Amino acid sequence: MLYSKIEGSGQPLLILHGFLGMSDNWKTLGVQFASEDFEVHILDLRNHGRSFQSEDFSYELMVQDIVLYCEEHHLEKINVIGHSMGGKIAMLLATRYPNLVNKLIVADIGPKYYAPHHQVILEGLNAVDFSQKPSRNEVESTLSVYIPDFGTRQFLLKNLYWQEPGQLAFRFNLAVFNKKITEIGVALPADLVFEKPTLFIRGGNSNYILDEDFEAIKAQFPSAIFETIPNAGHWLHAENPDLFYQLSLSYLN
Repeated sequence: MLYSKIEGSGQPLLILHGFLGMSDNWKTLGVQFASEDFEVHILDLRNHGRSFQSEDFSYELMVQDIVLYCEEHHLEKINVIGHSMGGKIAMLLATRYPNLVNKLIVADIGPKYYAPHHQVILEGLNAVDFSQKPSRNEVESTLSVYIPDFGTRQFLLKNLYWQEPGQLAFRFNLAVFNKKITEIGVALPADLVFEKPTLFIRGGNSNYILDEDFEAIKAQFPSAIFETIPNAGHWLHAENPDLFYQLSLSYLN
């Protein structure tokens, strides 16, 4: 069963993080949604955070994980927010199980294929030698060689934890990601359609959803509407959480 943080009561709202993320990334926004009569379930997806680790890793499997989670928690007519990889999972969930999903919010990802582009980040993560029992500062120093952006490093360092006294480790399953990285960019099957309301929110400085993608998105999500958060990149919910929250809440209500 997937690990989750559950806040509030009311309409069920599931939040799905992106690649290398975890539920902690959405804690603040989750509490805000919970204050507006939503029962918020912030999930750790398989091979991420505190959820189980598996050699098997694909969008279809992650959708099944969420369906089982909903059955276990007796959730029906759910609203879903998914960012990046989580957005791709959310789209596949909605198209495969349209009766389960009420409203869908997809943050800065489209249904199209994305070429692998996390190689430098994976290189940096693989460069950390935990057998040397590095400190947190030493892990960050190693990552900084590959990942100059401070915000990205801090995002990744949230995954550090004390496996045992004196021994740090990453919570995510790096070994599987090294082998299955191409799974992250897989396109949504072109024949799948979700007719219900869908909000796509993109970052104005991000290239994940381009104007020329709108037509293809509309083919699979005919009720889609689009919003742009100006001066925000791919981590739009972290860069401008207030506007992301306002847009999402307005749409959900």
